[in-house]
Amino acid sequence: MENTPQQQLRVCVVLIGYNDVTRVADAVRSALAQGPAVSEVIAVDDGSTDGSVELLRRLAADDQRLRVVARAVNSGGCGTPRNDGIDRCSAPYLMFLDSDDVLPPGAVSALLTAATEHRAEVASGLCLRRELPSGRDVPWQPELYGTPAIVERPSEQLRLVYDTLCVNKLYRTDFLRRHAIRFADGPVVYEDFAFTTRVLAAAPRIALIDQPVYVWHVRRRAARLSLSLDRSGIDNWRARLDAHRQAVEILHAAGEKELMGAACTKFLEHCLRMYLRELGAHGPEYQRAWWDLTRAYLQTFDTADLERATDPARIVGQVLLASPEPVDLYRLRQLAARPARLPPPHARAADSTPVWSEALPEVTLEHLLVRPMRLLPLAVDAELRPRARTSVLTLTLHELYGRVAAAAPTTVDVELQARDGGHPGLRRTAAWSAGTDPDPVWTAEVLLDLGALPSGVWDLRLRVRFADGTVRETTARAVPGPGLLRRRVLPDRRHGTVLVQPYATHSGSLSVRVAAGMRGVVGVLRSRSRRLLGNG
Repeated sequence: MENTPQQQLRVCVVLIGYNDVTRVADAVRSALAQGPAVSEVIAVDDGSTDGSVELLRRLAADDQRLRVVARAVNSGGCGTPRNDGIDRCSAPYLMFLDSDDVLPPGAVSALLTAATEHRAEVASGLCLRRELPSGRDVPWQPELYGTPAIVERPSEQLRLVYDTLCVNKLYRTDFLRRHAIRFADGPVVYEDFAFTTRVLAAAPRIALIDQPVYVWHVRRRAARLSLSLDRSGIDNWRARLDAHRQAVEILHAAGEKELMGAACTKFLEHCLRMYLRELGAHGPEYQRAWWDLTRAYLQTFDTADLERATDPARIVGQVLLASPEPVDLYRLRQLAARPARLPPPHARAADSTPVWSEALPEVTLEHLLVRPMRLLPLAVDAELRPRARTSVLTLTLHELYGRVAAAAPTTVDVELQARDGGHPGLRRTAAWSAGTDPDPVWTAEVLLDLGALPSGVWDLRLRVRFADGTVRETTARAVPGPGLLRRRVLPDRRHGTVLVQPYATHSGSLSVRVAAGMRGVVGVLRSRSRRLLGNG
């Protein structure tokens, strides 16, 4: 049977790896399994010493589409080996794959069909972040990929600047070469930022598809974290700032003012809030360095950049700019949570205008007086007291400049949602009772049979309901009182024993870890022992 024009247009998959002998074969096979849409897989090994090259060559002996490029010296980053692959690509289209990730079945064909049918220089699809070892899939930037679309030029879809990944996209090879779009060479972190920004600055026609085309394996407990996931030192944040600064400069040079503004908003909404949530895991020296670096960078932003951001990100930016010293880190981390929370104290200026604090009255919060209740950063505290048979969850809803009392909270829907898969475990509804402590508060008490939950991590989700029918979905901050956040082994009529551990996430939200039965309890204790020994 004669090939159609689309079948004659083939794709080169550029695969890069370094000392990843246990996983690279899966990545290679996932690319070759894409079928005739893939004409070549160029595997660039970046100076591995663990036998990766030998394994790749054995795989190449079984499929002539696989070509192995062995670099003699490790480059220190992902950019140089990808550039090697671009230089050797002979196919009309190319895409990228990392050695510890995989392409789902049909990914290349779907992207190629979209690119050819719509004459697009770039086709892009959904990336799934697969948390390992749990296997939970988290869609990356799902807002972009809910519906197939054709974007005539990037400035028509500003959300494109949020998707900084290079791996979930198919590119016309001659488009990249015509515009000299390459990666930064050497030990560069977040090399995707500048590359994808150069792609956008070249104003390609982009086809967006609504199906998964890349599976990004996220191994947070790996002995060797990826460059982007290793955020233990301040150099990672410095590298992220440099990458974002370079992206803004690229867009400025291209005259893409709207995309440049969107990139600044993305920094505030995504990067700033993500790292701020994790700030509590670092010591004072890191926190001070982070504050100084972030404040200096925000001083380069226009006022309009801050005004475009949503309330939580804008307030965080204003506090950073207003104070040369780190202040209110706990409250800022709460505000950076998703959804945002603004715990007390809730200060007012002399004229009764809501402000961030008495020390920073220039950071005004008067917009909170008119924002819809469903968008307000309500603060709910949670105390979980595990007990045999029935555990007690106590919730406290705080006032927010009179808005809560005016809306009149009625009930709260409580749900424990599995971290792995998101399916609900326990659901309860309770009524709010008004009180003072010393400011107006509302409390609710919920009884939970935690032994009924399967082993795993369970996140607390709330829906606060008001008299006017408004619903605010939120989380609750874990109250760090004496004895509240500690592990307990409780008797259970179904499993004999059940281990329950309430704990605070990076953003301070309450979650609970449950291990049912003696085997589950022993497994958790062994895991903790291994972590302690590793840290020692």
